[in-house]
Amino acid sequence: MTKFAVALGAILSIAHAQPAQASPASDRFRLEATAKRVRIIRDDWGIAHVHGKTDADAVFAMMYAQAEDDFNRIETNYLVSLGRLAEAEGEAAIWQDLRQRLFIDPADLRRQYTVAPAWLQRLMTGWADGLNYYLLTHPEVKPRVIKKFEPWMALSFSEGSIGGDIERVALKPLAAFYGQSQLAMADTANPGLFREPSGSNGIAIAPANTVNGKALLLINPHTSFFFRSEQQVTSDEGLNAYGAATWGQFFIYQGFNERVGWMHTSSGVDSVDEFAETIVDQGDKPFYRYGKELRPVRVNGITLTYRLPDGTMARRQFTTYATHHGPIVRATDGKWVSFGLLNSPAAALQQSFERTKSRDLTGYMKVMTLKANSSNNTILADATGAIAYLHPQFVPKRDDVFDYRKPVDGSDPATDWQGLHALSELPQVMSPPTGWIANTNNAPWSAAGPDSPESSTYPQYMDTAGENPRGLHAIRVLKNRRDFTIDALRDAAYDPYLTAFAPLVPSLVAAWNALPIGDPIKAKLADQIATLRAWDFTWSTQSVATSLAVFWGEALWIDTANDPDLKTKGLARYDYLFATAPARKLAALAAASDRLTADFGSWKTPWGEINRFQRNDGAIVQQFDDSKPSTPVAFTSAQWGSLASFGARRYPGTKRYYGTSGNSFVAIVEFGDRVRARAVTAGGESGNPASIHFADQAKRYATGDLRDVYFYIDELAPHIVRSYHPGQ
Repeated sequence: MTKFAVALGAILSIAHAQPAQASPASDRFRLEATAKRVRIIRDDWGIAHVHGKTDADAVFAMMYAQAEDDFNRIETNYLVSLGRLAEAEGEAAIWQDLRQRLFIDPADLRRQYTVAPAWLQRLMTGWADGLNYYLLTHPEVKPRVIKKFEPWMALSFSEGSIGGDIERVALKPLAAFYGQSQLAMADTANPGLFREPSGSNGIAIAPANTVNGKALLLINPHTSFFFRSEQQVTSDEGLNAYGAATWGQFFIYQGFNERVGWMHTSSGVDSVDEFAETIVDQGDKPFYRYGKELRPVRVNGITLTYRLPDGTMARRQFTTYATHHGPIVRATDGKWVSFGLLNSPAAALQQSFERTKSRDLTGYMKVMTLKANSSNNTILADATGAIAYLHPQFVPKRDDVFDYRKPVDGSDPATDWQGLHALSELPQVMSPPTGWIANTNNAPWSAAGPDSPESSTYPQYMDTAGENPRGLHAIRVLKNRRDFTIDALRDAAYDPYLTAFAPLVPSLVAAWNALPIGDPIKAKLADQIATLRAWDFTWSTQSVATSLAVFWGEALWIDTANDPDLKTKGLARYDYLFATAPARKLAALAAASDRLTADFGSWKTPWGEINRFQRNDGAIVQQFDDSKPSTPVAFTSAQWGSLASFGARRYPGTKRYYGTSGNSFVAIVEFGDRVRARAVTAGGESGNPASIHFADQAKRYATGDLRDVYFYIDELAPHIVRSYHPGQ
């Protein structure tokens, strides 16, 4: 039994659940019995601290608490993961469902559930029971589709990152291949246009670089807002994890326990591949060429259900194809293209849960031997003082002579995956002499400054991301420092310097300097250039230069998006912007000035008047309104090197920018004999606009004012607002 559980039992009274709706007697009795064994405590931020006798009991309470906060997001996540979104949203979602069902087969998930370890089956049962008990005791909540959750369904959503590997399959080519002829689909966004980078920041500081001689960890996922629930989950079986859990999942995805903390950042590793298949018709059966042989294409039927405008349901049948490389997802240049990826739901779910009970780096590494993480780097710190960078563990071995960034020849056996790399063959960093580790979705070759892995010693497919402005920023705030505390790491995480503009703006100023006296553009832009010339490249809500630089950067980005030289010269995007002709840079500044004046009355508009946080409703896709209250946010898009990321833009009917992604959950943890932590969540814990916890953290979020985390019962006790059994 954990110390938390002992203390909790000493100060809390036992109450009984009183379900509000009837169900089959045996099932109701079992659920009520579980509810009586668990407890949910809500603190003064609305965060749930749940406890159960067993891990499965704790999962029951965890899911019940999540459902209280935002059942809609839970159900939607599983409609997506099960390939059933069209049952709620209509035929327009059918291609997304088909993509999911090419890889996720409900019948196979049921089979995997029956052969899963008994302890994992118990967790999945606790997961389903917690959600079903919530629906049983809340008859006013009407699910869009899923009226009852079954344990095997947990296997469909077993990895907590936003946008899994399956989402790398583009929908429009998929629809074209599988017979899209009736539905109009929006064109895929031009990949060259300005858009917010997705990803996260993770920083670990070794004891030698801290004032208190204790390791520190920054947990800073950059996702769409309100994507995860903040919770603490404990049991008498040793579970005691705190952090962010993706809605509907029963493990803490980014977080910590008493001894170790973990942060995941989206990786640039190439762990999914496309294979161009040579198809040969043999009568009425398709075959594909593989070496000197012809192999039969696997043919499967998939039936999808979708909602009609009148609320009734219709079905659509598809004949789908696959080779040993994976499902066919599109066609190009006379070839069918198959898609290979990690598809081991049970192992992924096991790894995701077991790592939350690790006690140190060694124990964490033992869990990693399951090799069921394909897309996320890990930044880790523990109470022994160890810090680490870990590459995704699922990395197929390939012949590095082939360029796997584009489809390889599936008929050539040499392009096949050749098993998986051993953990020892992956880029890793363990307690480097620099005393710090950072990853910002950049390559691992700068993860620990001079103590980073050497790229030349690894296959090229180990990273496709390269460097980014946040990576350069992280080095800037971490190197040669020995004075870190929780507060100092917080300041580093919110350092206002914009590394991308540091070279770009001087090149713009130089372009203006080179204009001859009397040039009308020189006169038109004189005041703007003076403002930017005096700027120190830092953001603030009062900064006019930040507004001008961001609008200029976006205008130049869009203007150069379709330049053929951008690809043919092979330049990094920021290098290309730097090398862009002076006249285009100045024209972009003029356009930015005109747009600021048109939208806000003057180009001299402070950044905080433009860049805002607003939470009006609980919808997954929110509607923004300039006439409604909003909160100024100082930090900018990660596109410009801001470590604290705020992905914001204009929306229909607005002139202000409103954020929907970036910093979503931020926590800083100090490890020692006793864990200390501070955190903030975008907006608030609850998805219910009527709750006081819907937006009670908005100002803290916007200013980086992290609140204390109540990890121990003596910290939590003075802040308990409600203590109850599920169903009360």
